[in-house]
Amino acid sequence: MTETGKIILFMSLLVIFVGPPPSTADTPDPTLIIDRMVDAMRGDSSYAEMTMRIERPRFTREVAMRSWAKGRNASLVLITAPARDRGTVYLMRDNDIWTYDPRIDRITRLPSSMLAQSWMGSDFSNDDLIRDSDPARDYRHQLIRTEEYQDYQSYVIDMIPKPESPIVWGRVRVWVSADNYLQLRAEHYDQRDDLVNTMEFDEIARFGDREVPTRITVTPAGKDNERTLLTYQDISFDIDIDADFFSRATMQRLR
Repeated sequence: MTETGKIILFMSLLVIFVGPPPSTADTPDPTLIIDRMVDAMRGDSSYAEMTMRIERPRFTREVAMRSWAKGRNASLVLITAPARDRGTVYLMRDNDIWTYDPRIDRITRLPSSMLAQSWMGSDFSNDDLIRDSDPARDYRHQLIRTEEYQDYQSYVIDMIPKPESPIVWGRVRVWVSADNYLQLRAEHYDQRDDLVNTMEFDEIARFGDREVPTRITVTPAGKDNERTLLTYQDISFDIDIDADFFSRATMQRLR
C-alpha cells in the first residue's frame, strides 16, 4: 500500500471509531432559553398582587403584598397585611436593597451579606424576592438534558454564577418548558453543591396575553413538613411606570 493509501485508510478508521465532530446546529442555546424564560415570566414591567403562606409544623402565617417591577434592575414590594407589617416596603435598584419600616419611619440599606437570609421568616431569601438576580446576565448556562416535566417537554439547564455576580448559590438547576419558556422548577445548591431548596412553579393561568405560573412552592431540603407558597391573585404586564417610581421617596409615601 502506498503512503497516500495508508493515510486515507487511517483517516477512514479515525472517522469510524471517533466519529465526526458533534454538530451544534440542532442544539438549543441554553443562554437564549434562559433569556426567553425571563421575558416570558417578567415582561418589560409589571404589577402584581400576591399572598405568601408560610407553613411550619406549629404555625401558619400569611403575608399579603403588592409589587412593581421595571426591567431587570428595579423592583418594589409593599406589605399590605398582617397589620403589624402593613406599610413595610422593600426596594431594589440595581444592586442596592433598601427597606422601610413605617413604625419608626426609617429607611435602611441591606448589606449584601443578608441576601441569603430568610425573607420575612419564609423559605424565600432576600435574593429570591427582592433583588431577584438576573438569570440571563448573572450566570453561565449549560444544557443538561431535555425531559418531560409537569406534562411539558422541558429543558433542564444548570446555571452557574459568574465570579463577579453577587449570587449566594453555588449552582441553580432549572426546568423550562420548551414550547412557551415557562419556568417550572428550580433547585438551589450551596457552594458545596448540597441541595438547599426546591421551587415548584404551577397553576398556570392567563393574564392579558401571557400565560404564567401563579403559584410558587418552596420546600427546604430535608424538611418536607415545611414550605412557603407564593400565590398571585393578579398580574399586569408591560404597565406604564416611570423609573423615578423606584425611589426612597416612594417607599415612604406608599400605603
